[in-house]
Amino acid sequence: MARAFFYAFIALLYASVFAAPTTSDTSDASIEGFSIGDIINALGIGFVTHIHVVISLESLTTNLVSIDFDVKNPLPLELTIDKITSSAGINGTEYANFSHTFDGGLVVPPLGSVNSGTIDNVLLTQGALASLDIIPLGFLDLLNTDTNVRAATIVGHLGIPIPLDGLKQKNVATAYDLSLS
Repeated sequence: MARAFFYAFIALLYASVFAAPTTSDTSDASIEGFSIGDIINALGIGFVTHIHVVISLESLTTNLVSIDFDVKNPLPLELTIDKITSSAGINGTEYANFSHTFDGGLVVPPLGSVNSGTIDNVLLTQGALASLDIIPLGFLDLLNTDTNVRAATIVGHLGIPIPLDGLKQKNVATAYDLSLS
């Protein structure tokens, strides 16, 4: 049984690689007019399980905070995130945005999860003082997230590039720390 599953998995991976378009432009990745991000949104697959925001005393003047987040991989293949651009907020109002490239990629194990590590210079688009009002809510919505992912990587190397654009996710648990030192 396990051997049959393994051969079916290898055949599917082989077919996926050789059925891929031969052009180097993957920005048009879609199925019948729906982007991969649209399909993931429709299925309600949420990749981010937790956001942690650190607000410093400087944040009150710079409107910049640090974040880290936990991301899960629902697939039995390793995923590597190379770059992420995201905006987050409440009820359609953006409160924060950032773009970050991971040195060497952020490797997410098959059916596992990993923390992003600290990402500095996340802009509070409404300003730090206006953003303090959302802290008691304990969640953020990911309004628009574009991610450059490689699927089926091996310890973060190789893999099939897949652009995941326009990802959305509601009610992501969010914790805030005030660092006043």
